[in-house]
This record gives sequence, structure tokens and C-alpha cells, in this order.
Amino acid sequence: MKKRLFVSLAAAGLFVVLSTVRAATITEDFSTNPLSRGWQVFGDTSLFRWNESNQNLDVTWDSTHSNSYFCHPLNVTLTRYDDFTLEFDLRLSDIASGVEPGKTGPLQIGIGLLNLAAATSTNFMRGAWGAAPNMAEFAYYTSGYYDYGGFIYPSPASTVPSFIPGTEPHHYAPVFVSVFETELPPNQTVHVQLAYSGGAQTAVLSVTANGLPLGQLAPLVLSDAANSQFSPTDTFRVDTVSISSYSSAGDDYDSVLAHGSVDNLTVITQLQPITRLTGGPATNGLWQAQFFAHSNWRYSLECSSDLDQWTRVTDVVPGSDGFMTLQDATLPSGRAFYRVHAQP
Repeated sequence: MKKRLFVSLAAAGLFVVLSTVRAATITEDFSTNPLSRGWQVFGDTSLFRWNESNQNLDVTWDSTHSNSYFCHPLNVTLTRYDDFTLEFDLRLSDIASGVEPGKTGPLQIGIGLLNLAAATSTNFMRGAWGAAPNMAEFAYYTSGYYDYGGFIYPSPASTVPSFIPGTEPHHYAPVFVSVFETELPPNQTVHVQLAYSGGAQTAVLSVTANGLPLGQLAPLVLSDAANSQFSPTDTFRVDTVSISSYSSAGDDYDSVLAHGSVDNLTVITQLQPITRLTGGPATNGLWQAQFFAHSNWRYSLECSSDLDQWTRVTDVVPGSDGFMTLQDATLPSGRAFYRVHAQP
């Protein structure tokens, strides 16, 4: 499928983008051993067990263990400008905070998308502020207590998706969408769907039990406003879907111990090779296009005087998961049309 975007430009006629949207789907029902189909375990393998009888994945989330992930590569790198949908069934038999001395606050259990290289590094700490970049996940916290200087604050259960960018200077700032204070029912299967639109910069979370919603959540919009925790150039970069048990190392307050199962997991991704597109004359009078590019695509700028014959006016250059500028080094003598071409 070809993606064509037409933008009217007074100075340069029509501007055309030619690219192919790259889509991928991962579906896992755990009917057979998932380790035979590309799933991997990093960290403590004892926290994850394929249940052959129930055809699901038994999981222990234990903050006394090292960061551990039952994960599968997405085979693409997604950012805040791409689309994805994550859904799964979650059944918790028990969950508690305060399972470590002095750590009475709740630490999250996580299921979502992460950057595997970052998450497996020695300095990655999910519970420490600023030490867990490049994540887009569903997180659940059970009830707990925070003790700040002799004052104890109860912490009700909450269910949130969290987005954590990976670029300076905002990489320390997690962004949480509408927390609804609802305890997930024990020994009951809940269905979670986290849908994110890169075009709308919006995430929508749905949590249901027996087809009925457990709470009302407003969509999260990743604002570029000055008071937002995201800047226009901030973007998480995730390449792996993971069922994650986080260590409390580096976190002086929080802990968790939970047991449950995960089933019927699906990830649908749509990588948009060209987003955040702008075009027009540069300060030197030459024509240029600026857009967000991906590292597994190659880009070039082409020019035409009649929309029939096209000439490439730049080298074919690889993207770098960031903003790219392509500029025509010559000034056309008459009316010109430009297009950006992207190919895997």
C-alpha cells in the first residue's frame, strides 16, 4: 500500500510524499511453548512459566529479583509518531506492596513496549526517577503506603499507561494518563487494550472484566506545549513487547510481589516512515523538507517541473530515528514540484 500526502505550498507547487507504511502483528495465545516462537527471557527465568495445561503464561512479579522480561522483538523501532495497539488478558491471583523492609509503597507491574538495550542495561531502574527511558507500557500499582518524614500517605490502587521519552532534557519525566483508582479483581480475567495513534498523539486505555469497563479514563494527548513533560523532539523509542517484573533496586520506598497469568496477547504496529513533515524555502533561499525519519528507512528528495519526470536532487541517506532535513542544493529556474521518497 502506498502512502501519498499532498501539501499545498505557494512557493513550490505541490509537495508529494511517497512511502510504504510498514505494519506488523504479533499474536500469542500460548497454546504451545512460546519460547519456540521467538520469545525470550532476560533476567530471572524462574519468574515466567508456560502453563501447558491452561495454555497461558504464569508470571511472578517480584521486586526482590533482578529486572526480568518475558519478551519478543517487534522487528521495528516505534516512536511517538507511530501507531500501535497492545491488548492482552491479565488474571491476578494476588498482589501486595510492602513486601520488603521499609519499602511500603507500591511498585508497578508492567506489560508493554520497551527498548530492550536500555531495559537490560545495568543502570536501568524502573522505580528510580529518571532511570528508565524509552518505554510505552500499561502499569498497575496495588495499594501501599508512602512514609515521608513521619507522615504516612495511603496509596490506592491505580491502573495507568505510562510513556517515558528517551531524549534529553526530558527523559526523566514519565507521563501518566488519567489514573482511575480501581483495584483489579483477584482471580478474574480482565482484558486490557492500549491503543496509541501517532498522528493524533493520543493514547486510549480500556480495561474490562466480563465485557464491562472497570473505570472511565480520559485519553492521553502528548502535548508539545511549554508546560508539557514532552518537548516536540522528545520521543520514546521502543523495539520489544515485554511482560516485565521490575527490581526495586535504587528505589527506597516501593516494592511488589504478585502472581498471575497473561494470555491472548496481541501487538499491532504501524510504522510511519515520514511524519511531522514541513517544507519550504530555507534561510539561504533553497528549498528543503524537514520530517521525522526512522533508522531502518532510506530517504531522498526529488524534484520535477511537470509531475512526470522526476530527478533526485539529494543523495539517498539513511534515517536516524530523529528529525531529518533534505535540501535541494540548486535553485530551479521556474516552478518546481518536490517529493520525499522513503524506502525500507
